[in-house]
Amino acid sequence: MSGEAVVARIAQGVADFSAEDWDRCAGSDDPFLSHAFLSALEESGSAVLETGWQPVPIAIDGPDGRPDAVLPAYVKSHSQGEYVFDHAWADAFERAGGRYYPKLQIAVPFTPVPGRRLLARAAPLAPALIAAAERIVEANHLSSAHATFIHGDEVAVFERAGWLIREDNQFHWHNDGYRSFDDFLASLTSRKRKAIRKERAAASQGLEIVHLTGDDLTETHWDAFWTFYQDTGARKWGRPYLTRPFFSLLGERLADKVLLVFALRDGIPIAGALNLIGAEALYGRYWGCTEDVPHLHFELCYYQAIDFAIARGLHRVEAGAQGGHKLARGYRPVPTWSAHYIANPGFRRAVADYLAAERAAVAREIEAMDELTPFRKTG
Repeated sequence: MSGEAVVARIAQGVADFSAEDWDRCAGSDDPFLSHAFLSALEESGSAVLETGWQPVPIAIDGPDGRPDAVLPAYVKSHSQGEYVFDHAWADAFERAGGRYYPKLQIAVPFTPVPGRRLLARAAPLAPALIAAAERIVEANHLSSAHATFIHGDEVAVFERAGWLIREDNQFHWHNDGYRSFDDFLASLTSRKRKAIRKERAAASQGLEIVHLTGDDLTETHWDAFWTFYQDTGARKWGRPYLTRPFFSLLGERLADKVLLVFALRDGIPIAGALNLIGAEALYGRYWGCTEDVPHLHFELCYYQAIDFAIARGLHRVEAGAQGGHKLARGYRPVPTWSAHYIANPGFRRAVADYLAAERAAVAREIEAMDELTPFRKTG
């Protein structure tokens, strides 16, 4: 795309950029946007053309020839690994004689974590990135472009560009200045406090819970976690999205941003949860086990995450997509957003009507769920 002000270019992958050039646009607060994470997805064979995720990152270079804005983008041949479900849209468009795939996906693959997608060093470049994405759709006869799990501050930018906004919800735990887990429990109703203490005691009986990060991580730990991840992935998605080499690269490049929580029986890992550490939040990603222990999932994924966040002074824990069971454990419903550019005018109108009704339903759902949180009512 060219114009008086800017020229945008497409690269063959995030790995085509130097880590310094990419990260000066992406910043350092969100590990999922880092060159280390995104290039590891490519180099491990996880997010590549062969898996239906062809990397086409967009860049706008400054006067010095270095990127001043970048956009993590992929040409998709399916809708797997996105967590914002558009399968019904694809079916409807294709029944009407259209071709939904390929489409353009602006996202962090396999990662339902809200964050910035318009990675611009200066605000005026953000609309230029959106315009470049639209041009790719038009020039390559794609059906649509989708920016998923966008930051709340970006909603208005996409709206001004004419993209359709979709709303959903997740469950996040918020650190209201707690000094300990007991301090957090004190904010809950008596019944919920007792239930959580009972769950934690049952889950950890006979087990040792360990936190592993930084130099403590070894290939042996990744071998154990790979076993857990494969089991969960096979049950949830049919096949795991990430390859075994990805985890080695993650440990090699982002060890200080990784938290593995393992449950050990007689020194042997029987379950584990993978988290990434951001500047303000702990992000829960994957979990798995080789032994079924009641409540152990809650302990490793939710309660241990809260313990860690309090100890590190992090503002929140984001525990991933879906899961109404998180409500009873102190995780509140929060809205999430995605933005959608539909090239066909008739299809766009149909999607717009659908999203208007869906947004109203989601707002009602968040309001209703917030009434079900276990916190003591004050005032």
